[in-house]
Amino acid sequence: MFLTLKSRRPALFSRSAMAVSLALGVVGGGFVAATPALAAKQSAPKMSPEFQKVVIPLNQAVEAAKKRADVVAAKGNAATLGSLLAAEKAQLDQAFAAISTPDDRLVFGQVAVGLGGLAEDPAIQRRGIQAMLESGKANPADVPRLQFFAGSLAYQARDYGAARTALQAAITSGYRDNDAEALLAEAYMADNQAAQGLNILMQAIEARRATGTPAPENWYRRGLGAAYKAKLLDQVANFSLGLVQAYPSTANWGGAITIVREIGRFPAQETLDLMRLMARTSSYGEERDYIEYIQAADARRLPGEVQKVIEAGVASGKLRASDQFVAEARTISNERIAADRASLVGLERDARAANATAATAAGAGDAFLSYGDAAKAEALYTIALAKPGVDTARVLTRLGIAQVDLGKAAEAKASFDKVDGPRQPIARLWAIYAAQKAGGADVAPR
Repeated sequence: MFLTLKSRRPALFSRSAMAVSLALGVVGGGFVAATPALAAKQSAPKMSPEFQKVVIPLNQAVEAAKKRADVVAAKGNAATLGSLLAAEKAQLDQAFAAISTPDDRLVFGQVAVGLGGLAEDPAIQRRGIQAMLESGKANPADVPRLQFFAGSLAYQARDYGAARTALQAAITSGYRDNDAEALLAEAYMADNQAAQGLNILMQAIEARRATGTPAPENWYRRGLGAAYKAKLLDQVANFSLGLVQAYPSTANWGGAITIVREIGRFPAQETLDLMRLMARTSSYGEERDYIEYIQAADARRLPGEVQKVIEAGVASGKLRASDQFVAEARTISNERIAADRASLVGLERDARAANATAATAAGAGDAFLSYGDAAKAEALYTIALAKPGVDTARVLTRLGIAQVDLGKAAEAKASFDKVDGPRQPIARLWAIYAAQKAGGADVAPR
């Protein structure tokens, strides 16, 4: 399911050598005419005589190889010419050795990028782009794009330090195409610097959100997976929140809740409130989800709620009525439910008494919430909050849940916003659900 994200790297950063050549406008030779995409308004380079003696034959050879490649492609053969370009690669080394001026370096870079594209050799292309940058002769308007591709190729070569340097330079210069910020984040995360990478990725997501355009869904998924792997609960919460806020599908709700549950390793009462959110978003993913909900609710304490979970799980086909644990929980809940319902009147009376403790009032609220009586649960939790010794975070969470069920979105948000400590990630997820429900946004299907 969703947890497979922890080992996945996004495919959007994979780029073939030919694709890089096309993106840069350099395929084959063509340096004399000046490469259109990278030399707009740029005069033809003035090469040294020694360099010209080597690079002109090399350029001609690369042009000829390009024509051979076109013929191969026309015949429907997908094979590249990489294995047939040994001579041209040797000439490239000779050209490099003959460089004596900045213009020589620029032209060398252009030819290397084109040759690398034909040979499907990213290392040659990276060498070429670096030469173009080092020449100081590239069109200034094109430098950020060159820096991006230098960083992209360094990332593919797993030279993550160089990738970060080049990508940061591109972004600082204003380059925003090709998901540059996300690739910079990847260059940190792939180098075991998850916290830094996640911060950069979240900044990029926030920048997209500020423009009114949500970041791609896989950015959130990648961040969530990386945060989970690094056991960074705050970051897990941030990316979970962002994912279900921007893309509130049942699959995303289920995945976000599951990962927060996994990394938080919450006790039963916290798990119970997470599983209640899973129920309301209809995002159960597997048998285990129902089982953990039943365990957290406990048929001896909340038999009515356990009974509803069992019925829902069996109806979904994910829970087996014949399972020993399920059968025992069903038996216990059936035996206790009548008496439990009958006790509600007394529980409410005791909770409203002047000398009632916080535990008494909160316990009564729990009972009414479990049977779906949100109005009485809200009133009783409010009483509990005014008592000394109250478990504030727990009661605020459940007050917010009751308010969500009553359609009081603003009040629910206010309650969830007051929750701090270990329960905060749970409350934040609930707050997003409350806002979506208030806005009439149904959870999208898988």
